[in-house]
Amino acid sequence: MPLPPRWVRRLVLAPGVVLLAFLVVTTLPAWAFVAAAASPLVPGRLRPLRLLWIGTVYLVWDAVALIALFGLWVGSGFGLRTRAPAVQRAHYVLAGAFLRVLFWQARWTLRLSIDIVGTDPDTALPGRPELVLCRHAGPGDSFILIHALVNWFSREPRIVLKAALQWDPAIDVLLNRLPSRFIAPRPEGRGSAVEQIGHLAVGLDDNDAFVIFPEGGNFTPRRRLRAIARLRARGHERMALRAERMQHVLAPQPGGMLAALDAAPDAGVIFVAHTGLDQMLTVADVWRELPMDKRIVMRFWSVPPEEVPAGRQERIDWLYDWWGRIDDWIAANRDGDA
Repeated sequence: MPLPPRWVRRLVLAPGVVLLAFLVVTTLPAWAFVAAAASPLVPGRLRPLRLLWIGTVYLVWDAVALIALFGLWVGSGFGLRTRAPAVQRAHYVLAGAFLRVLFWQARWTLRLSIDIVGTDPDTALPGRPELVLCRHAGPGDSFILIHALVNWFSREPRIVLKAALQWDPAIDVLLNRLPSRFIAPRPEGRGSAVEQIGHLAVGLDDNDAFVIFPEGGNFTPRRRLRAIARLRARGHERMALRAERMQHVLAPQPGGMLAALDAAPDAGVIFVAHTGLDQMLTVADVWRELPMDKRIVMRFWSVPPEEVPAGRQERIDWLYDWWGRIDDWIAANRDGDA
């Protein structure tokens, strides 16, 4: 389904979410009664009640975020000063607060825990801009990464993400005010995806983190095979052979990384791997796993600017080398034992 224009998202979808949240909250006892009655009929530990609760929390979270963002819009002169540094900082603080609430609920309702192991010191100490390249697998991994960067490492992320995520009104409003790029499959009239990524990486300062997912989508076995076939169709046999040796990640697409490195030559590079939600590839997988009782383990590797290769092909090979290292780490930590 095509994404509706911005005015529809602002005047219809966003108010609709606030109204829906109000209706759900005011009728929650009735929904809870139905979910409680259904729980004994469904295998698992109160699975319908947990799903109702986390869905309600997310809906209310979205609605409250929209109300807070509306307040920031009014406070910024009805949008005239949204790019002012103080207003931008207020949006990052707001995002951090809402992500803390979301993950507090995830820990309580879904029994999720998030651990970071082996963090390189440069990751946690702002002092230079960083390009953050993360694998993409499992539900909510982008939320987890941004939560870590904002709340644990005091970074201000610039994010490259799919245009379809603008269906979520809070994400739509927040990230269209912050330095971000929503990439459509076939962008029209705005330059190629690689050009947009390069433009976004210009002017990074010492506490910025430029976030990109080089695989372009969540890992699935079918997507892995399609990515390998696409490399062969384009005549990249050597890269296809390397991708075949990687069993737990998709072949990375180097264009975005190359554009970002060219635009921010003084930035370091952080590679991020995680495991814990790898087996949840479909909605049915998520439903079966509720409550999840999962330990999500993240590993950060920091590369200083002087160790980043200079040539284009050298950088592509370097990216594949790192993706192979990430694949090996995932294979050794699939059960969350770092």
